Amino acid sequence: MAELRVPDKHIHLTEGPAIQHFLQERGIWYDHRPAEAAPIGPGDEDILQAHAGWLKPFMDKNGYRTADVIRITPSTPNVPAIRDKFLREHTHSEDEVRFFVDGEGLFWFHKETPEEEIFSVRCTAGDLLTVPANMKHWFDLGDSPRVCAIRIFTDQAGWVPHYTESNIEQRYC
Repeated sequence: MAELRVPDKHIHLTEGPAIQHFLQERGIWYDHRPAEAAPIGPGDEDILQAHAGWLKPFMDKNGYRTADVIRITPSTPNVPAIRDKFLREHTHSEDEVRFFVDGEGLFWFHKETPEEEIFSVRCTAGDLLTVPANMKHWFDLGDSPRVCAIRIFTDQAGWVPHYTESNIEQRYC
């Protein structure tokens, strides 16, 4: 189950409905559902098939056209460069949708409001998160990454990061 923190306001949420409400107020969609496949052993197609019961209707409803599986572990080649790529604040021209099958990752959001709100959501197995297009964010794999997630796209070209060069992530990582 996800965990949400707003470090500058000393807020820490661990209950699904409270996290969902907080994110929904900020335009971010979150849900939790059972993760049906283990990350080691089943192939990518097996993982996609195990979740097809909700995945296809979700994609159809929201206009997403393709899904794949990403796995990152400490033995993945070039982990430091991969982590650095995600760890810099950026946006995408389309939604970034992730369903965590196993492991965890930390999404950070930079919501530009009069108060300039920075918050994080630690996602674990079963968490489904949609980062809206053009929302400033970054993602931390951690020092010893272990994540298996389904990535859902309208068009994979829309997932190209557009870095803000704000360096705000350096205050929080």
